Amino acid sequence: MADPRSVPRRDAFAKVTGRAIYSIDSALPYMAHAAVVRAERAHGEIVDIDHAEALAAPGVLGVVCGSDLVGISPLFGHIIPDHPILAIDKVRYFGEPVAVVVAETVQQAQDAAATVWVDYTDLEPLVDADTSLASDLLIHTQSYTGPEGGFLGIQTKDTSGNNVAHEVALGWGDVDTAFADAHLVVENTMWFPMVYAYAMETYNAIADYRGNSLHVITTAQHPVMVRRELARLFALPLAAVRVEVPFVGGGYGSKSYTKLEPLAAVASRAVGRPVQVTTDFEAAINTTRADGAEVTMRTAFDADGTILARDADIILDTGAYADNSPLVLAKCANRCFGPYRVPALRVRGRAVYTNTTPASSYRGFGAPQGALSGEVNLDMAAQQLGIDPVDLRRRNLVAPGETIMPGKRPMDADLLADMETVAEALFEHTLIEEPGIRRGRALALSASDAGASPVSTAMVRMHADGSATLLTGSTELGQGSNTVLAQIVARELGLDIDQVAVGQSDTLFTPYEWTTGASRTTTITGLAVQAACQEIWSKLRALHSQTQDVDPDAVTVVDGALLVDGNMTSPRDVICSWFGADAGEVTGVGVIRKSGTTEALPPFWEVGMVGVEIAVHEDTGEIDIEHLVLVGDVGHAINPDLVKGQDLGAATQGLGCALWEELLYEGQQLTNPNLVEYRVPRFRDMPRRVTSVIAERGDGVGPYGAKGGGEGAINPIPAAIASAVAQAVGVWPDRLPLNPQRVWELLEAANSSEGPN
Repeated sequence: MADPRSVPRRDAFAKVTGRAIYSIDSALPYMAHAAVVRAERAHGEIVDIDHAEALAAPGVLGVVCGSDLVGISPLFGHIIPDHPILAIDKVRYFGEPVAVVVAETVQQAQDAAATVWVDYTDLEPLVDADTSLASDLLIHTQSYTGPEGGFLGIQTKDTSGNNVAHEVALGWGDVDTAFADAHLVVENTMWFPMVYAYAMETYNAIADYRGNSLHVITTAQHPVMVRRELARLFALPLAAVRVEVPFVGGGYGSKSYTKLEPLAAVASRAVGRPVQVTTDFEAAINTTRADGAEVTMRTAFDADGTILARDADIILDTGAYADNSPLVLAKCANRCFGPYRVPALRVRGRAVYTNTTPASSYRGFGAPQGALSGEVNLDMAAQQLGIDPVDLRRRNLVAPGETIMPGKRPMDADLLADMETVAEALFEHTLIEEPGIRRGRALALSASDAGASPVSTAMVRMHADGSATLLTGSTELGQGSNTVLAQIVARELGLDIDQVAVGQSDTLFTPYEWTTGASRTTTITGLAVQAACQEIWSKLRALHSQTQDVDPDAVTVVDGALLVDGNMTSPRDVICSWFGADAGEVTGVGVIRKSGTTEALPPFWEVGMVGVEIAVHEDTGEIDIEHLVLVGDVGHAINPDLVKGQDLGAATQGLGCALWEELLYEGQQLTNPNLVEYRVPRFRDMPRRVTSVIAERGDGVGPYGAKGGGEGAINPIPAAIASAVAQAVGVWPDRLPLNPQRVWELLEAANSSEGPN
């Protein structure tokens, strides 16, 4: 076989300062495959890595270890660059990549990887946040310098003195006086489990490193952020790094930011070939998870149930590396006190390093962890005050236009109307009594500062036949963004949706998009698409005025055509007339930034409004979901079916966190990294009845009054389940998931009147 480095490559798509960005497609016949050698210790110093036998194995092209990461920046992490591409001197969690073996075939790489021997000096593993906070043993002994100015206002912290990766503090008002004067103070602590997002497609990446350019095909939610980090790691200009994202089989936040891309890139750099790195289910779990949480909430009430103050303490189990957990912590702090009037607030939060899989973004982004304790706390207060839980919320919910957080966008939803919709559906009948079954029902609410940063660019090209192509950096993850954005183009340009094509997520061709996350695509990217279409109409008016020799103001747009002196002309005819042939096109570019309607942050509040009715089997502790009520407050539903699908999907993941899902460690090793022992909801677990309502009041900043959806339904579900179980069983739970064993123990505690609450 010819040396692939000497084979001419086709498709040199771009030249930038003499650098060629190549297409991996033409290199696929020469693509090599990687197998990752993963740590079999949760915490240990690397003494030696013996890979001589692997290097001599059939088909092996090279072996890369942490010591080989020279000439580049070996640490990644967009907030805190603490994560080595391959472990350097030390491993910090069981399953951490220690070496990568590159070979001609997957099997050859796997066989050779099995011969790599790593010698460790063991260190004490700290596998939970409380132990890590109390220990003098440090998981990280150095400080890390993040991006200048921080990431979204989050400054890098010196982590060399303790095991806290990041801290937040939030508050206003006189909290201590409010508690001193309160009629009632309610305090509770809830534990939220470590969970895995379980996208159907695991993490994978293909990289082709050329010394002066890098092309990566990957399962990333944020291609431009991955591009930025790869450019920093390899000291390349952004223009020399191409990140391409095809249709991704699910993300739910877990594919945000950088994951396998640097690993594939250093492997390609070492062997001079395109290299593919893939993960099986176990390796995917060892790539990222959601933050586990311990949240303590204290709330002060007056005699009629009005909230006087809230005081929260948040501890996130962040795992071995910070990844996006500092931002998750900040959002958890913003969301834990709920959509209520809180005259005085104090929130303290810590994201804690542990010797477990690194945590990062997950659907809801800190809201499910915070809402669990915050909403259960309100239900406990309602019980002690003798006030109906719905009425307690009525007395405290913020109204439309009212401020939740000082300096932030006022509430852009009618929360009371949404809650009344849930309550009406949930409490339409009395609970049925049945021997051996205990029933409970509860509603729970949340409001999230969603939308991320309002930075988006979209390009729309109208072709000579009047059809259009949209180019967007937004990633299609199965959520249907390509459909919704195409609908906006069709609506703006007066086309059938079949006349609109969408090109997505290739940094060489598609324009800048900040992220695909925070439920922002329909709202923020949609605004950019609208602006691009408006520019097309502006250009068509200018072209038509030239060919008709009239003032541009004399040209108007009516029903998808251009009108001059009573004569209607189609966009197709305008384009062809101006170019003088059946040729040419008109391009519109739309740019959204923190300005005008998107000046105030968050760009929108994402509402979570749910209700659940459950049946608890006394003999087994099993729970059936009898009724699930969802309200999707999206301002305007551009695609109602997608809204309902997103709400049900989010609620299902919330049910998983509440009832079944939990990553379990025994000592330093994860014991359930498979789909048999890691239990996700199945079809037979789905609610027997679902009521899904879309609230459309046109109160969003997005196209046609739209605002984001997709995460709202997951956020309050765990809290609603916990309160419904408490009502059914008679004991307040303090941790999730409420699997049959835990529920049975609660039943036993209730029967013996020795419950913890």
